[in-house]
Order: sequence, then C-alpha cells, then structure tokens
Amino acid sequence: MKALIQRVSEASVTIAGKRVGEIQQGLLVLLGIERDDGLDDVTKLAKKVASYRVFADADDKMNLSVHDIAGGVLVVSQFTLAADTNSGRRPSFSSAAPPDQAEPLYRAFVNALQQQGITTATGEFGADMAVALVNDGPVTFMLHSTNKG
Repeated sequence: MKALIQRVSEASVTIAGKRVGEIQQGLLVLLGIERDDGLDDVTKLAKKVASYRVFADADDKMNLSVHDIAGGVLVVSQFTLAADTNSGRRPSFSSAAPPDQAEPLYRAFVNALQQQGITTATGEFGADMAVALVNDGPVTFMLHSTNKG
C-alpha cells in the first residue's frame, strides 16, 4: 500500500461540478492499493500518516504531525500509484488491487484515520475526480505500508 502525502494549506475534491470533500490545513493523501495489501497494511499506513512529522514547530523544524496540529486529511483513491513503470512507455497496472478488493481497504484506511481522531474527508472511490490543492512548501512524501522502495 502506498500513500503519496502532500502537506497542504487547503485541498478539495470535486465530482461532476459538486465539491464532495475538502480540508483546510493538513494532508492530501493519494492512496494506492496493491494486490498483496491487507488490513495489516491499512493499520500500519494509517498510523504512519497520522504520526508522520511534516509540520513546523516553533523552531521551524518538521517536528509536528497532522494529529499534533489538529489538521485534516483528504484521502483520494489513486490506483495509478500501483503502476509498474519499469519497462516500456505505457504503465502496467497488474499489481493494482481490483476494485472489489481495493474499495474495502480504502474505506478501512479512512476509518483507521478517523479512529485516531483525525478529521477526514474523502473523494469517491472509482470516480473521475478533480483534485485541487495548495501544496504548502511544497512538501511531498511517498509512504509505504512495508519496507518497499
């Protein structure tokens, strides 16, 4: 399981002209779910996202988490993060989890963040979404549920 996290001052998701999710200061999480992912990956990655220190403290050092600043998290499913781009000029999605496996894990990830007290907004799984954000920094990191790349 992969999470591309971006520190944002605001972010939103719009579907067919209707805003369905938005946050102010916090993290935009683009979540990629792979075939071999399970609930253990959900738990590990949700804890990592909630506690990852990417916000500045009083000394302007990245020492605070989204939980520490009482920020929000906007979670957007993005199967393209599971793409294999190692050969050719077209990505392969053979390692991406199929929708019937990925959607329950996506929902479990959102729930795991909420259970940690994180204000969480979402897009809509599988929808064609327009994501808008103001990247603060810019600060962007790729997190994994395992020790992969």
